Amino acid sequence: MVEVSSSGWRSTFHQHPRWLMGLLTMHRTLVLALWVVGFCLVFGWQVSSIDGITLFRRRVAVARPLPRLRPVAFNLTDFGGVGDGKTLNTAAFERAVEAISKLGSRGGGQLNVPAGLWLTAPFNLTSHMTLFLAEDAVILGIEDESYWPLMPPLPSYGYGREHKGPRYGSLIHGQNLKDIVITGHNGTINGQGQAWWTKYKKRILTYTRGPLVQLMWSKDIVISNITLRDSPFWTLHPFDCKNVTISKVTILAPIFGAPNTDGIDPDSCEDVLIENSYICVGDDAVAIKSGWDQYGIAYGRPSTNITLHNLTVRSVVSAGVSIGSEMSGGVSNVTVDNLIVWESRRGIRIKTAPGRGGYIRNITYRNVTLDNVRVGIMIKTDYNEHPDEDFDAKAMPIIANISFNGIHGQGVRVPVRIHGSEDIPVKGVSFQDMSVGLTYKKKHIFQCSFIEGHVIGPIFPSPCENLDLYDEQGNLKIGGSNSPPSSKACNLLSSCNCKV
Repeated sequence: MVEVSSSGWRSTFHQHPRWLMGLLTMHRTLVLALWVVGFCLVFGWQVSSIDGITLFRRRVAVARPLPRLRPVAFNLTDFGGVGDGKTLNTAAFERAVEAISKLGSRGGGQLNVPAGLWLTAPFNLTSHMTLFLAEDAVILGIEDESYWPLMPPLPSYGYGREHKGPRYGSLIHGQNLKDIVITGHNGTINGQGQAWWTKYKKRILTYTRGPLVQLMWSKDIVISNITLRDSPFWTLHPFDCKNVTISKVTILAPIFGAPNTDGIDPDSCEDVLIENSYICVGDDAVAIKSGWDQYGIAYGRPSTNITLHNLTVRSVVSAGVSIGSEMSGGVSNVTVDNLIVWESRRGIRIKTAPGRGGYIRNITYRNVTLDNVRVGIMIKTDYNEHPDEDFDAKAMPIIANISFNGIHGQGVRVPVRIHGSEDIPVKGVSFQDMSVGLTYKKKHIFQCSFIEGHVIGPIFPSPCENLDLYDEQGNLKIGGSNSPPSSKACNLLSSCNCKV
């Protein structure tokens, strides 16, 4: 029987050799595939089945354990919190903060917000506190403005930014605090700003809208690993604070129809680091401020020693990074490096006006990438918006020592637009290592007026004529139409570590 079978097989094989060879190949491939599938099924059953439950049951997500960052930790549910998106949790937050306020001598306390939707009215933080938002935890701001408390106007602004008189407080607020941490496993603080934006556009709000998170007169602040979104007004507003670190945050708002939803606004702050973050909002992604006209001059608190590092930002209606226009207390010693601005109206902008007073000086922009931006670099000195008619029109701001190094990009309509004035000249501007691809050719693509400064080495596109041109060794090639005296040129070069 075996011989007959073998003979028959051999006979058939000789009659149809190609068909049989294909069959053998398919047979072996099928066996191998079935073996691999079988191995994976057995392995999967071993790792995912429990007590004989089949492997086809969906794996249940395991919540990430929450780290303890303080000696004492609480859960919001310990104080009656309900994360159903409907129950108002303001009292639970207040009770938790009250408990933590008594733990300062022991190193403070941590409030864990578990996964869920935690509706709340505004509440205050306390010193030595960590607010920890778990993965899929969302703190929701209540939309009814009657729940939002009214506060006095900021002392450096004179009155509420949009209306005279009081202003709405922030959803999460703190004053005169130290050692504050807001962090998590990328949980979210959502201001539900849509209702606020609609009322603002309809002009039916009586007071200035409140920020999402505002800390005032505080120090030693860390905000990291969270998402902030849909603020009624400015999103994150540290006011007159010291030693502030903002890292690995995501800040979101609609790119249209979300007025004044700035991402981060350091205001009269000192020693600030903003790094490794993504911001896409309906106004400036970052705006450094220090008070408004005569009120900011009288308050006299500058923003200084501020570093922005590794940021990706987008602002379709405004700018990626701005200084001003409220800068009457002064802004100095700012470094912006490794910045990406994409799909935005402006890349980096300085804005001020007569009546502001103060100064903007010692500002460095380094390693900036502009991708599809209408105006790459802008300095504007006629941003004429004032709190009232009592501002001093003769109070002129000073703009000096602004450095641009490593500016690159593509799809930029106007790479540079710097317009000083006879009363507010822009002095000490320097450009080096700049190459920006243009969307189309235009006669005046480098637009300048009332500007003094210099260019080191070749840049593209060609700079405006009133800038001095130096080679990379520091030798003067061409003096600009506003070329300063030789002694001043030497000072400019020495500030760039060049040699005459």
